[in-house]
Amino acid sequence: MHIIHPYVAGIDVHKRQITVAVRIPGDTPGEYREIVKNYRTFWRHLRKMSTWLVELGVTDVAMEATGVYWWPVYHALVLTGKIEVCVCNAAHMHNVPGRKTDVSDVRWIAELHAYGLLRPSFIPTEAIGALRARTRYRKKLIQARVSEGQRLAKVCEDAGIKIDSVASKLLSVSGRAMLAALIAGERDPQVLAGLAKGLLRKKHDDLVMACEGRFNEGHAQMLRLHLAAYDQYTDQIAEMDQLVAQAAQPLGAVIARLCTIPGIAQRTAEVIVAETGGDMTRFPTRSHLAAWAGLAPGNRESAGKRRKAGTRKGNQHLRVAMLEAAWATARTRTRPGARLRRLVRRFGKGNEKKAAVAIAHTLVRIAWTVMACERDYTDDGADFYDRRDLRNREHLTARYAQALQRLGYQVTLTAVDPPASDAQSPTDAPTDAPTDAQEAAA
Repeated sequence: MHIIHPYVAGIDVHKRQITVAVRIPGDTPGEYREIVKNYRTFWRHLRKMSTWLVELGVTDVAMEATGVYWWPVYHALVLTGKIEVCVCNAAHMHNVPGRKTDVSDVRWIAELHAYGLLRPSFIPTEAIGALRARTRYRKKLIQARVSEGQRLAKVCEDAGIKIDSVASKLLSVSGRAMLAALIAGERDPQVLAGLAKGLLRKKHDDLVMACEGRFNEGHAQMLRLHLAAYDQYTDQIAEMDQLVAQAAQPLGAVIARLCTIPGIAQRTAEVIVAETGGDMTRFPTRSHLAAWAGLAPGNRESAGKRRKAGTRKGNQHLRVAMLEAAWATARTRTRPGARLRRLVRRFGKGNEKKAAVAIAHTLVRIAWTVMACERDYTDDGADFYDRRDLRNREHLTARYAQALQRLGYQVTLTAVDPPASDAQSPTDAPTDAPTDAQEAAA
């Protein structure tokens, strides 16, 4: 193999120290000299390490993505302006046995990178990194608020208060009014039910029974704490929305185009841009992006036989966002929504999650096309598959006739002229639309 990076270094990163192995040409042709040093991970020492590498003429550095500990090391190297940093997946380097010490491990990293055998991970720019940090923390805040709402409901269940069995939400306007009255000391079910607003007033008798329980002062104390925490998370989420909008402002055009995709709203579009950077030059094809997101179908074939395989691991933040978008398409009259319903019928009851993963795979491919081609998404309509099936009328007619005969019906078919709209051929499918073979594989 040919040497790609003659002046290279490998770094093994830990929390308190790093081990650096430098691999540079020796005095004679074909000979290489190795230098190994240890540095502490304080910023002063990292800057000293970067200066030392520059003095040795090192142009390329490789290191493993070890938790969050590689961040300051990466930034110290990038600030030199003279070193290209390759942060790679640790799983790509641990297939050779016998290298179990820090020194041998770091030498192995340097040797692999010298021959160009390491694939760099996607490292966002500073602006995209700031947006990514905000969107990820906003997701954590939303999850924490949901947990507080669930704890609050558990307190009510323990006290025998069943407001959420009558109202659609426990923390609606009416529910909040009843909970506030309970905390203030009100125990009369008639008074509590009288706090209902709007259409909930029609369920007064059920609310009276729902407000009867053994609510005591201990329940009131816990309810007060959970409500305060819930409201605090709500305020933090609102503040984080503003910070995300501020960080995403330079990418407003990309986010607006992503919002034209069914199931993708403002928050999901912001997550997509934060995780991918909005620049599809890093992903040569839409299949690369789908695999990076952990949504590509598994490939497990041996001896000409394909076996069941799940999706690969990928960016969990983007994967979760696309799965949420896939579930949202079920409520839309669009082509992805129609495909989700078709897959649910095909896979059968209990396999709805499998269908959602397939739609998430489709949506992330569409997102790649929207960002790469810089154009809005144009939907083919919820009747796309019905119009497509009309191209093979004879096959469909025979299939449905046989199905009716199996159910015990005698079938007599009379041909009629199809409607004008059905006689027209459907528009060409967009490039991001899966074929029938891809649907079956999904």
